[in-house]
Amino acid sequence: MRPGAVTLAVFSLILLGAGPPAPAPPLPARMADTGGGTQLITAVAPERASTTGTVVWWDRGGDGRWVKRGSAPARFGANGLVAGASRKQGTSTTPTGLYGLPYAFGIKAAPRGTAYTYRRVHRDSWWCQDNDSRSYNRWSEPRAADCRAAEAEQLITYRAQYAHALVIGFNYERPVRGRGSGIFLHVNGRGATAGCVSVSEDAMRRILIWADPARRPHIAVGTRSGRTAVTRL
Repeated sequence: MRPGAVTLAVFSLILLGAGPPAPAPPLPARMADTGGGTQLITAVAPERASTTGTVVWWDRGGDGRWVKRGSAPARFGANGLVAGASRKQGTSTTPTGLYGLPYAFGIKAAPRGTAYTYRRVHRDSWWCQDNDSRSYNRWSEPRAADCRAAEAEQLITYRAQYAHALVIGFNYERPVRGRGSGIFLHVNGRGATAGCVSVSEDAMRRILIWADPARRPHIAVGTRSGRTAVTRL
């Protein structure tokens, strides 16, 4: 078809009321569940084997519409993503699913304007990953007697990653031993993560200033399509 004919055809459709296709609804509006709050973080990778993707944070207004407030490149587990319900500890995979964000923490002071409960990291701050410990998947300060040092993270040793972080509520409320612990939204390290989601320090600070616990923010982690698609959460 000649270019002029294409233009005429489009113009004719507009006159008939067809018009151009409507833009797709924002991502949260296409999700089955967003956690019931009015703030949401989406962390989306192209596919399950991906180690990079995008984090976006959203507000839902009084009219029910979701509005994008910011975005940043993101990193995921070195072995990609896996459904949270079937994840195994030590696999360097990021669990997909919809999770709460219990509290924030960091080696550095909270950015001014942070509303979240924010725990400062000290030299005796640990995150227990010992499946035999009563403190499994919990902050332990000092390290619990039944939590082996070899099975725990001394948080202060991760100076870049834990400059600022939000706890992701994966396997948190009722921990299942062997499923995994210490899944956070934190600052980028040198490359892919051991299962967390990471963004730049600037983005992490902006997220902490934006997040309001009174608005019950959640994080949705998933892929663009397939069984772990974020739109299936």
